[in-house]
Amino acid sequence: MDLALKNTRVLITAGANGIGKAVAEHFLAEGAKVMVCDIDDQAIRSIQEKDVIAVKADVSSSGAVAKLFEEVDRRLGGLDVLINNAGTSGPSKPVEAVTDDEWRATFAVNVDGSFYCAREAVPRIKQAGGGSVVNMSSTAGFLPYSLRSPYCTAKYGIIGLTEVMAMELGQHNINVNAICPGNVDSTRLQRVNQMASESRGIPIEAINKTLIMQQSMRRLVKMSDIAGMIVYLCSPQGRIISGQSLAIDGQTTATEY
Repeated sequence: MDLALKNTRVLITAGANGIGKAVAEHFLAEGAKVMVCDIDDQAIRSIQEKDVIAVKADVSSSGAVAKLFEEVDRRLGGLDVLINNAGTSGPSKPVEAVTDDEWRATFAVNVDGSFYCAREAVPRIKQAGGGSVVNMSSTAGFLPYSLRSPYCTAKYGIIGLTEVMAMELGQHNINVNAICPGNVDSTRLQRVNQMASESRGIPIEAINKTLIMQQSMRRLVKMSDIAGMIVYLCSPQGRIISGQSLAIDGQTTATEY
């Protein structure tokens, strides 16, 4: 399907690896002009081979984000689409064991970073005559997960930010949505599961099985599942969809029967 995204100017945060990289590849396949930022030097070098503009930037710093968008202006000449993908999983431990630094670090990337990038992107997308913003939340943004208080709270916050932005920006032909992935087949998920295994004293194999059985489709989410939805939301066909928090999760709320 031709999604009419040729020459669309796209910025993807944390776009050199994982879900962000999959999103970048999907936009490239549609003929978009793609720029990514990341903090992983090796991943940046790798994705540059795919005809992607890649720069190093830490979105938790408002100063770094301002410099990032100077590069957007210089390299892309403006912006049509922002994908706020950068995030961090935070600790897996009881609420009383979470430190100040762990709490703030989780918010700094997930919430502050999304806000800083949106603040810079919105005037540029308005100037372009409209476009899209996609914020990365999680099923943890509307389902409680024990031992995950910083992450869940941050992802709930992303949904709130998304809904307010959608209300403000619809009149400017800008749609804003949150993507809420479930359990994505990734190294991050295995890292989180390992922390949960250690906190709970449960074998990681049991945790992995439980995650599968909580989904009616009985499989982990693929990165391509998420990327496909994001690209559609940013296309003219998806522009009318706004203010939504879309679970890409294989029905996480299901239970074994």
